[in-house]
Amino acid sequence: MNTELLPASEPNSPERAAELLRAGQLVAFPTDTVYGVGAPAFDANAVASIYVAKERPPDKAIPVLIADASDLPRIAASVPDCARALIARFWPGALTLVLPKRPDVSEIVSSDETVAVRIPNLDLARALLRLTGPLAATSANRSGQPSPVTAADVMAQLGGRIAAVLDGGPCPGGISSTVVDCVASPPRVLREGALSLSVLRSALPDIQ
Repeated sequence: MNTELLPASEPNSPERAAELLRAGQLVAFPTDTVYGVGAPAFDANAVASIYVAKERPPDKAIPVLIADASDLPRIAASVPDCARALIARFWPGALTLVLPKRPDVSEIVSSDETVAVRIPNLDLARALLRLTGPLAATSANRSGQPSPVTAADVMAQLGGRIAAVLDGGPCPGGISSTVVDCVASPPRVLREGALSLSVLRSALPDIQ
């Protein structure tokens, strides 16, 4: 497979990336944290190909990225109060929330009753998401390798395995998002990333 490099400085690049995604192809793109590789969240076959491209273990769920909070009801069956407090403070941003999953979200995205969701704080990523709708997306690396922060990093790891890379330059954050389980009581941090536990507690004191 020939992996297209789509410079974001060219006006048609986001539309080309969206076209490929809507056709069920994999495209990598920058976020506020690291480059992600995505597929339409409701295209089970396309999502399954992420596992193949990344050599990702099949038991690891794939988060869903959305453009705006108004898209959340398409993915989450409900939004607990603890999640609403975190959303109000940290979205868009480097915070992934684990929420109850809608029944029509495929098991290939998440095999249990929950789904991880985030709004990236990067205009290019959100513009792409508005063209495509929710994307199942995870870091654009081979499993076990460093998360990429430039398009060149992505090409080094996934070149020939995905359809395209939308090159928006280096990611501004460079650190993966923090993941919080909002189904657990009390809510708990599953992965501490760009947002520390102490920062999260400023909005939600009982988080563990």
